[in-house]
Amino acid sequence: MSSEMRSLAVTAIVQADECAVLRVSGELDLRTEQTFLAEARSVVSAGHRFLVLDLTALRFCDSRGLSCLLALEWLCRRLEGRLLLASLGVRMLRLLVGTQSLNVFSCYPTVGHALAAVPDTSRPAWPPAMTESAEDPDEV
Repeated sequence: MSSEMRSLAVTAIVQADECAVLRVSGELDLRTEQTFLAEARSVVSAGHRFLVLDLTALRFCDSRGLSCLLALEWLCRRLEGRLLLASLGVRMLRLLVGTQSLNVFSCYPTVGHALAAVPDTSRPAWPPAMTESAEDPDEV
């Protein structure tokens, strides 16, 4: 898919038995909500009831994107886990404050801070160890 058509990427950064860190980049809106929910739900369904979303590269989120985050928050809580939002940009923070939903989410300045709120037994190592393939940008 071209970068113009695919304006959202969800990348697994690190995963442990019950916790995963996903980097969300691009735009979370009407066009991308189904992709986001499908990818996030598959991670949670794999047993990762603690989900940290790194929102550093999220350029845009509208009310449909916020609804996705609320649904994911509900799902994690239902499984006795948590959704933790990390590295919110100014626009995302304004959206949460403007919709009075900031207190619904657990928000942290960095992924490391968010992971510190995850129980020790579920927490993955952070920062993730570099692998040979991660060191070579040409390898996929």
